[in-house]
Amino acid sequence: MLERQLVSWLVGYGAPLLFFAQVFGIFGLPIPDELLLTVAGALIRKGMLRGSTITTAAVAGCLSGITLSYALGRVVDAAVLHARLHRHQDAIDRAQEWFCRFGGWLLACGYFIPGVRHVSAIVAGSSSLDYRGFALYAYPGGALWCAVFLLLGYYAGDRWEEVARGARSNAAVAAAVVVCIGAAYVLIRTVNEHRRLRP
Repeated sequence: MLERQLVSWLVGYGAPLLFFAQVFGIFGLPIPDELLLTVAGALIRKGMLRGSTITTAAVAGCLSGITLSYALGRVVDAAVLHARLHRHQDAIDRAQEWFCRFGGWLLACGYFIPGVRHVSAIVAGSSSLDYRGFALYAYPGGALWCAVFLLLGYYAGDRWEEVARGARSNAAVAAAVVVCIGAAYVLIRTVNEHRRLRP
């Protein structure tokens, strides 16, 4: 069973395994990122892994992977992406469309949308978004994504297997929460701006 294998790998290799799994998972390899983070959170609660080390490894791996994806997008033109990545064509088209509509918010929330997180940074890199703008949205989003699933596993405790099975649906719920928070922030900011401009 995959979950049991992940437990033994995490207990055996700990932070280095989680770091590289996050780098390559975000970069696009088929690694069960949410599941891995959820299991790691449960193992932290059981005292089998050290929380600060695992959290640092998860976030650092995630941010390294997303930065590599962005760098790839800077080097490779969008037309080349379409020509070379046939398998991810739908995700690239969807990410480009969403990026035009939502800009940097797609980078912050895209982690929670399976398939989109693998191409959103590449699309951002191939657009006119500079590194500073990329980092402003992508890095807090990555840290939040790691924290959500580590905490999910931590609070699930012994029920982590049940929670891990629902990791994909949990990602959708978490994405909805993040989008609602982002929308509330934009709304509050817009209202405050209108109040400030009123005579």
